[in-house]
Amino acid sequence: MIRYIGIRIVTGIVLVWVTMTLIFLMLQAVPGDPAVQILGGGNTEISPEALAAVRESLGLDRPVWVQYFAFLGSVFTGNFGESYVYAQPVVDLIGPRLQVTLEIAIFALILGTIVGVALGAWAARSKGAIDTIVSGFLSVLTSVPVYVVGALFVLLFALTWHLLPSGGFTSIASNPGTHFARLILPVVALSLPIAAVVGRMTRSQVMENLEQDWVRTARSWGQTRAGVFNKHVLRNSLTSVAAIVGLEAGSLIGSTVLVERIFNLPGVGSLLIDSVTARDYPVVQSIVVVLCICFIILSLVVEIVYGLLDPRIRRAAL
Repeated sequence: MIRYIGIRIVTGIVLVWVTMTLIFLMLQAVPGDPAVQILGGGNTEISPEALAAVRESLGLDRPVWVQYFAFLGSVFTGNFGESYVYAQPVVDLIGPRLQVTLEIAIFALILGTIVGVALGAWAARSKGAIDTIVSGFLSVLTSVPVYVVGALFVLLFALTWHLLPSGGFTSIASNPGTHFARLILPVVALSLPIAAVVGRMTRSQVMENLEQDWVRTARSWGQTRAGVFNKHVLRNSLTSVAAIVGLEAGSLIGSTVLVERIFNLPGVGSLLIDSVTARDYPVVQSIVVVLCICFIILSLVVEIVYGLLDPRIRRAAL
């Protein structure tokens, strides 16, 4: 198991390096000059001397390979420099926003996984009308975009029924009750697509495992139906579910951006959009790198859990 974890960690480090390299190259290919944006964009006349001075102060006059290694060094040291637009350290700019994004993403992933596994297992075990109803409900959730769900939640729960706040953010230190009340709608909106995908996968795997010979063998040995289902069928079904949860965690990156806009949350998604528009390269690079590292770490955890649940995966990887 230790060797399996070591191989996964080395693979994760290589993926981080490849990701950082691709991010740097793609941003270099983006048209436009950050120095021009800082000096007023295309609306004013910019002297060559002023443009050269700004480019020198930002390090944009250096060769590309020098900028690349400086970028790698900033990632490994945690010093991402200063924002071109906000004129403050990027770490101070991203830190509080990253907490907001990770909070809603983690809560949504946990909630969606629990609800999806419960619904999928219930549908597969019950069969008949319950299976049809639950399967239809999960199919509908899969087809509805998260921005539609978010807008509908705001219309119903905030503007029509006045049950929950429509958006905004309150720190947990200032008011814990209001903090969590403002997170309910965005977390539930993010969790529903995850619950739909996880639920359908769980139902499929549970139904497949229920037809296996070892289930009938366990029942013939005197084990109860509930005992066989919980101890054997559901556990064996969770190996595939763990893999799909890792993939859904990656999709949260795009969904979180939309949810933050709908519910007016100060997360990194909103900052990323604004920074791309303003050609604020240090902020864009830092956000994408941090999100990719979070995704790679989460994928690593999922692979380790996958290996723990199924020893065959460990043996195949060695």
